[in-house]
Amino acid sequence: MKKLLILSGPQGSGNHVWSKIFALHPTVFGWQALLDEYWIGHDREPFSDCWRDPQKLRQFDWTQKDFYVTSISVPYVEQGIPTVPDIAAFKNICQELGIITELIAIGRDRNVLSYQETRVRGEPTYKNALESYKMLGPSYYLSYELLQLYRQQYLITCSRHLDFPIALDDPRIESIINEDANQKYFQPIDSHWVDELVKKAAAFRRQSHIDKGQL
Repeated sequence: MKKLLILSGPQGSGNHVWSKIFALHPTVFGWQALLDEYWIGHDREPFSDCWRDPQKLRQFDWTQKDFYVTSISVPYVEQGIPTVPDIAAFKNICQELGIITELIAIGRDRNVLSYQETRVRGEPTYKNALESYKMLGPSYYLSYELLQLYRQQYLITCSRHLDFPIALDDPRIESIINEDANQKYFQPIDSHWVDELVKKAAAFRRQSHIDKGQL
């Protein structure tokens, strides 16, 4: 049985990172060209014609692999116009063709999304995606932050829950993850009012242990 994952998230939520990771496995038909370049526009994504017209999925060559991945942002830009893809139609046609199809929502910190989308598109657009997914009901959620924190352990869990191959031992995974795209949006702060409360609580616990002879 063939299986397709639709990776979809707000613009800037990590479509390219996740597309690269899934494309690494030899049994997966994915965005292979992306492995040779840092960034490519979605107009060159393998299923781009089918996103413009989902009926073209009926002519797609499904004999190439057993596992497939496609990536689409909500909204994506089509000829300069922000466009909400018809994910429901895309998914329904794939299922009619006998392809097990799951919508996988990818996510990133909401504040970072707001900064990134405002920088690139002039205003935040992530709420369009949130509204779409309420109706579509994604099967699973992938987090950019959890990927950065837990790395391969997170990918092991994702592969198991998705029942989908990920090239966990491919050395290119580390190079894909190593650049944290969130870092440029953060700067450390000197202090926060909660800090003193935390320090007092820690000092109280330490004194309690001393009084009980545990130190």
